[in-house]
Amino acid sequence: MDVTIVSRSGSKIGQVSLSDEAKLRDLKDAFHKTNKKYYPERQRFTLPTTSASKKPVPVAEDVPLKDQLSEATVVFKDMGPQISWRAVFIIEYLGPLLIFPIFLMRPAIIYGTDLPPLVEQQYSGFVAFMFHYVKRELETLLVHKFSNSTMPIMNVFKNSIYYWGFAAGIGYFLFHPLYTPVKIGRYAVCMALFWFWEVANFVTHAYLSSLRPPGTAVRKIPRDGAFEYVSCPNYLFEILAWMSFNLFTSTLVGWAFFAAGSAQMLVWALKKHRNYQKEFDGKDGRELYPPGRKALIPFIL
Repeated sequence: MDVTIVSRSGSKIGQVSLSDEAKLRDLKDAFHKTNKKYYPERQRFTLPTTSASKKPVPVAEDVPLKDQLSEATVVFKDMGPQISWRAVFIIEYLGPLLIFPIFLMRPAIIYGTDLPPLVEQQYSGFVAFMFHYVKRELETLLVHKFSNSTMPIMNVFKNSIYYWGFAAGIGYFLFHPLYTPVKIGRYAVCMALFWFWEVANFVTHAYLSSLRPPGTAVRKIPRDGAFEYVSCPNYLFEILAWMSFNLFTSTLVGWAFFAAGSAQMLVWALKKHRNYQKEFDGKDGRELYPPGRKALIPFIL
């Protein structure tokens, strides 16, 4: 079959010849052979629409093209230069590990004076913050399995500004000579909670990784534990870890980081929850996603 490739404006870009059983990956490989600039991860194909206001429907990966195309035409979008998800995570998490210690090791440069003796809350805040990002780096390298191999390269700059900037802000105020620590009782309880939630977050990530066979995008319904109540306990545990961190370190920038991160994880959780419900709809032999399970907050949301 011959498939015509057009731009979103309708201009013809090219044409490729495929077998009758060809799927999306075959289309991408064939288009790449004729346009070396557009490697497969950079390509996005959607079905033609008759209305400019109608949301484009992506070409499905596992369904033969002949069963999707009413006419042998697809719409191409260039997703721009790509970078692997793993590389983005490594870069964005590396920044805090390099930036945060500067405020402790070179205070004369930052504050114009040496630091007074640090209190236990500051030492614990330093260890907790560094542990979190070391954990994230190790999870990126050894635990996480990514359903998408790449993302637009500009995301690395956007994500790095977020993580690196907040690391600098938290470090500046946590080690400031005028820092005022919270009371020891609150510190002890909240620090212990931080470590509990960090461990729970790691266990959840490891479990999710075990559900996906290597090299696939297969998704299964998570079961047991916190998954019986919410779709994304990993996000819930991370939110609780950062809340605990800020309760025992108590910096304004830290709370801003907590608020921004919680809002973003709520968006991600709602999206993943909807995807689970759509994929596991109980039809045609598919499992039914637990109807009472919430996205992020048990029994509420």
